[in-house]
Amino acid sequence: MCSQVAQTVSNCFFILRRLRSIRRSLTRSVFQFVIVALVLSKLDYGNATLAGLPLYQLCRLQSVMNAAARLVFSASLYDQIMPLLHRLHWLRAPQRISFKLTVLAFRCLRVLAPTYLSDSLRHVADLPGRQRLRSASSVHLAVPQTRLQTVGDRTFCVAAAKTWNSLPSEVTSSVTLSTFKQKLKTCLFSLSFPGT
Repeated sequence: MCSQVAQTVSNCFFILRRLRSIRRSLTRSVFQFVIVALVLSKLDYGNATLAGLPLYQLCRLQSVMNAAARLVFSASLYDQIMPLLHRLHWLRAPQRISFKLTVLAFRCLRVLAPTYLSDSLRHVADLPGRQRLRSASSVHLAVPQTRLQTVGDRTFCVAAAKTWNSLPSEVTSSVTLSTFKQKLKTCLFSLSFPGT
């Protein structure tokens, strides 16, 4: 994973350096669209596999987003970054990974994903001996036990179930994918920027 993160960060900073030269030629909204299309799409590509990354690796990914936000607003290195990210309405790196994981989990639970992913997630109520318990009526997913925290907790079935179970019930009880994404982004945005 270290090499994947390093390569992604390197590619994104290369693109940002190239985009700096055309910054004055574009309006802010168009330039923001270009940044999202060329830089944030690279950060989001396959980021569900980055669940459980160490904090220093997440900080490297976040540094790309910080540089992109500063470039959009032509801000200096010493300006506060949180207000800029808030104005752009961009989720921070850990929340972007959580967003991707839970959207995949939603697709799995609604049979909109491949079967090899769908078969790995199970509701708590589907486990033998749990049908008569109070937890059987919840929408929580069963979290499989793992032997190794470093590798086992990063598998899709464990990471997606933990992330899904951490969400409020008004988000997980959504019926359609579009409403789920909207409620999920609102929930994760409030976690990214508490007190706003």
